[in-house]
Amino acid sequence: MTDQRQPMPSNTQASVDAALKQAGVTPPAATDPGRIGPYQPLGLLGTGGMGRVYLARPSDGTPGLAAVKVIRPEYADDPRFRRRFEREAALHGRVRTIRAPRLLGTGFDDSLLWMATQYLPGLNLADAVRACGPLEVAGLWRLVSDLGHALSALAVAGIVHRDLKPSNVVLSHQGAHVIDFGIAQATDSSAITSTGSRVGTPAFMAPEHLREGRCDIASDVFSLAGSLVYAATGRAPFGEGTGFDVMHRVASEDPAPGVMARLAARDAGLAALLSACLSKDPAGRPTPRELTEAAAAAEGTGDGDHSPFWHEPLGGRLLARRQACEVLERSVVRAAVQETGRLREPARGPAVPSISLTQGPARESGAGGRRRKVYLALAAGLAACTLIAGTFFLTRPSVGGTASAAPPAASGTAHRDARTSLPPDSTAAPSGARDGDSEKTESGEKEDAASRAGRDEAGTDETSPAPRTTGDEATPTASRDGEGGGGDVPTASPTGTATTPAGSPWNARCTYYSGSEPTERGDKGRRVVQVQCMLTQRGFTIGGRGTDGRFGGATQAAVKRFQRVKGLTPNGVVGPDTWAALRSST
Repeated sequence: MTDQRQPMPSNTQASVDAALKQAGVTPPAATDPGRIGPYQPLGLLGTGGMGRVYLARPSDGTPGLAAVKVIRPEYADDPRFRRRFEREAALHGRVRTIRAPRLLGTGFDDSLLWMATQYLPGLNLADAVRACGPLEVAGLWRLVSDLGHALSALAVAGIVHRDLKPSNVVLSHQGAHVIDFGIAQATDSSAITSTGSRVGTPAFMAPEHLREGRCDIASDVFSLAGSLVYAATGRAPFGEGTGFDVMHRVASEDPAPGVMARLAARDAGLAALLSACLSKDPAGRPTPRELTEAAAAAEGTGDGDHSPFWHEPLGGRLLARRQACEVLERSVVRAAVQETGRLREPARGPAVPSISLTQGPARESGAGGRRRKVYLALAAGLAACTLIAGTFFLTRPSVGGTASAAPPAASGTAHRDARTSLPPDSTAAPSGARDGDSEKTESGEKEDAASRAGRDEAGTDETSPAPRTTGDEATPTASRDGEGGGGDVPTASPTGTATTPAGSPWNARCTYYSGSEPTERGDKGRRVVQVQCMLTQRGFTIGGRGTDGRFGGATQAAVKRFQRVKGLTPNGVVGPDTWAALRSST
């Protein structure tokens, strides 16, 4: 793969390198990808059985950081895995809790199958215990509360984690969060997984999962309890390893007496609660809600707030990670501004002499002079594109109203050409492609419909940890494509430009967004502009306001009409199936 890393200015790179080291990020190796969908990796966060996780920034310079997991090729090459992976990602997108990272997007680009989520600056529970020792009692009850809330949110979205373990629990300055949920189920369905095998970590898997392959929310509660025992003692309740002896102990024996005695010595009530969670009978285990209620009662506050909860030096380590994340975010923004400024400067300079592309630039003393004239020639070309794009946007007709008023074919091309410094969106997502960010033309005087719709949409999840993510914040809802029709969550091919049919006017003229993030009433930004543009090009009326980037009642009614025509459930939500139908050539 061609390395597409964009260098930062030297003064910015120094602060970035220091922050990456403080955040525990390994610098990228020569074999690491230079581009993953719409993201540029900054370094490696970690590796696991499913693949490698990179800390990345949007390639278009949009603020925000993401944790991008690249799936191992042997899984990514399996069509069955990709279909299940996309279905699980669609479920992930429905999770609305600060106790799990927000899904930013998925894609299958240049043979890389990836998933981007909100970056949570912190340590996973396994590393935290190894580096800083077992948690204090306050921290343990905080884990009970936060992980109980997380499992409750997953249950509402119809998700079973299936591989909850210490390395899939992230501790941050804001509390505890679960990661990597749903991917194990995609792996279970893969053709490369042998019949009868189970994907997971035996020391933390529930007995019914090991014996029968059956896994539900009660199984996740069992795994949660095993992770908490590890957090309290540094030992798994049934011992560690991957052999049949560990699986036999989990399936048939009680937790190790010595380990549970150490837990009881620290907090008898917590030991009793976790012992119930480790029952062999799933029906005898507490529910996630009962866990959060027990945590609140243990603290005596009634609200589950146990701050301060992380002991030292863990608390200091987590604070340092959050501060490093803030430095990285500021540095990425400065780099984007400086890069854009350097490209715009020549357009304000003196006239540039013409240069023959066949004979090369006129001779000037020294190699520096020759290079300077080449740069000026490139700047002149960029300025010409800018002038054309600016003229187009200033003089084009309104984009509202009817099919004939949809953005013309030239708009997408001219807009991308005017932003030569920033790669075009190839795989977009709620925050991956940063829907809703304003995109100003190089003239600095006029914005197109997508820009106006996206202006001031950048922001932070009001309850999320420190990372600032940008994009359309979909209104939480249980409604998605396929729901209400009594079926399973629909399957869609991973997002990416390669899967988008070309030639039809709605694909040629509507180039604001290429992902498949569920989009619904109340949303704003580029995703909505894409929906409105494609509907208009297909002849569906979207109301008098036209392509305004706001998903209101008229747009919802048009979506429902389109869904009926295509034989889809008319729920008014543009999910994976509706996105695919909108992009089809018919």
